[in-house]
Amino acid sequence: MTTTAQATDEHERNRKHAQRGAFYGFYVDMFDIYLPIIALAPAIGYFISPDLDASTTAVITGMIFAATLVGRPLGALIFGRYADMHGRKNATVIAVAGFGILTIVVGLLPGYQTWGIGSVVAFVLLRFVIGIFVGGEYTAASPLAMEYSPKEKRGLNGGLIMTGFPLAYVSVAVITFVMLQIAPAGDIDSPYVQWGWRIPFFIGGAMALAFVAYYLKSVRESELFEGSGGGGTPVKDLFTGENRKSFIQVFVLMTGFWLSLNCVTAILPGLLRTESNLTPTQTSVTLIVAYLVVAVMYVVCAVVSQRTGRRPFLMVWGGIAGIGGTALYALYLATKPQNLFVVIIMVTLIAVLVVSVWGLTTVYINERFRTGVRATGFGLGYSLAVVIPSFYAFYQSGLSSFMPFEWTVLPLLVIGCAFITVGAAMGPETKDVDFAAADKEPALEH
Repeated sequence: MTTTAQATDEHERNRKHAQRGAFYGFYVDMFDIYLPIIALAPAIGYFISPDLDASTTAVITGMIFAATLVGRPLGALIFGRYADMHGRKNATVIAVAGFGILTIVVGLLPGYQTWGIGSVVAFVLLRFVIGIFVGGEYTAASPLAMEYSPKEKRGLNGGLIMTGFPLAYVSVAVITFVMLQIAPAGDIDSPYVQWGWRIPFFIGGAMALAFVAYYLKSVRESELFEGSGGGGTPVKDLFTGENRKSFIQVFVLMTGFWLSLNCVTAILPGLLRTESNLTPTQTSVTLIVAYLVVAVMYVVCAVVSQRTGRRPFLMVWGGIAGIGGTALYALYLATKPQNLFVVIIMVTLIAVLVVSVWGLTTVYINERFRTGVRATGFGLGYSLAVVIPSFYAFYQSGLSSFMPFEWTVLPLLVIGCAFITVGAAMGPETKDVDFAAADKEPALEH
């Protein structure tokens, strides 16, 4: 008969594997998300006509980035429902295997010289389907890890999972940096443009498939989910009563998270090249330094929120990012520093002020939903909010009628940070929520 000590040891092993699995899964997820932004940037001419102006090129690049993000809510819906009805583990495996295989396919695509406009169309469509699978990964793996985590450690564990985000960003930047040394970028016939950009995509696909093997072997289904029995109607239940209120609040909060994030991760790298005249190599070095610091700050913010509470921390940080982050961003645009050291310091500070609060996302959103709808609520709350911010390039194009194009990022950042503060204010405190006890409480209908 299994003793209490053996059962405790087994639970602890399961918890560690679930935690590692969520981190690795989120890491390969975010690695895939930012491949087009970092690795493809020096080779974007491979897929688009060389006759396009800078503004049109920026819009097309934005479409490539947005395609994956727009696919994510559909993936969250499909895989969230599956995870809440049939389990978190299998949903994670299917999702990661899907985007791993398709990422390798993207690395094999021919370019504009061969397929014309069809090359970028194929790229965008593939990235959309990849987005569906990507949306399924964190929708299942993160709730599984949080359900294994004791409430007093959820902040730390959630923050560690979220470090997969900046560390993946750093990894893509490092690989891009190395590839640019091996295969320099230049005109359409340069080595990086012809084949160098493909290597990071192949690496991303291989890591995803390696993750699938680990997850199948080592991670056990959530004990909390097994205890609840699954089944039910998670999508319908999510938009009923208290669940609906929670979803609306999370949607507002995450809209602010995504909009402010895009101002840094999607827009700022391009400004480094146009405003500070950084080479692709210098841009990679700058991003590597900034996001290594951000990775540490993710954990710091999540742990601090375990003491202060999630709600006040999010409300205050939205103001800090909106005022301090925007002011520093404006200073960068006004001064256009050319010294690499100064650029690295400024970009790191901007990233810390604006992006560090993401360390709370996994833990906070999971705390807002019960077990029967947690995967669906987390996945859709996290992903559906990305749609509006994903079209940041079009908002910039509209704002450019009133201000210089490079300054259009500032109002978007202010709006995003305001949504963070308002969204946090709309919700309750969650750090002491007991998942098992909450599941036994009667649901309120409105």
